[in-house]
Amino acid sequence: MKLEEKVEKSKEILEAAIEKFGERCAVAWTGGKDSTAILGLLKEMYGRVPVPVIFVDTTVEFPETYEFIEKIRSEWDLDLIVAKNEEALKTIKIAEDKELCCRLLKIEALNKCIREKGFKAVVTGIRWDEQEARSGETFVSRRENPDHLRIHPILHWTEGDVWEFIKTRNLPVHPLYSKGYRSIGCEPCTEPTPEGGRERDGRAQDKEEIMERLRKLGYF
Repeated sequence: MKLEEKVEKSKEILEAAIEKFGERCAVAWTGGKDSTAILGLLKEMYGRVPVPVIFVDTTVEFPETYEFIEKIRSEWDLDLIVAKNEEALKTIKIAEDKELCCRLLKIEALNKCIREKGFKAVVTGIRWDEQEARSGETFVSRRENPDHLRIHPILHWTEGDVWEFIKTRNLPVHPLYSKGYRSIGCEPCTEPTPEGGRERDGRAQDKEEIMERLRKLGYF
């Protein structure tokens, strides 16, 4: 399937979600290439991003991430919601226990936001080829506690597809991609990708090894 055919399928998935849920649908945006591509798809479809955008802030993102998020929020007039687990941040030792850290600062922060805002669907930028624990995902899947749908419109894209889309649409790019990073997460758990490595080899591998468990708890 050519990229433009994949793009059309992605747009169909997004359109169906937005038609059904309207502003009760939100996009989870990390500042990374994949979720930025989804914002680009929405702008191409509607001329703007027509739904709320959630940024889960662990407080230890890269400085470049915060700058990029704010720049695009302003330029694209995003309805940006910053989700934090303020209570956990008072006591947790960042990155000491990767599973606990991700559960409290990412999963619980997102779930709290979904409950408080009443979202019924959350769009994410995950892909089949990116991580083994994501390879069996479907375009639409239900999550419980809180009850909502996860929408995955670019599951069928490759890493190369994402970059081709970004290039052809002249979308903004997080500055760390030009510094050897291929996947961008929290600063304590992310390094440049080793030469010849896989896309997520720059991520903390002890966390990558428990991704299946984290995803069952609500991780992307």
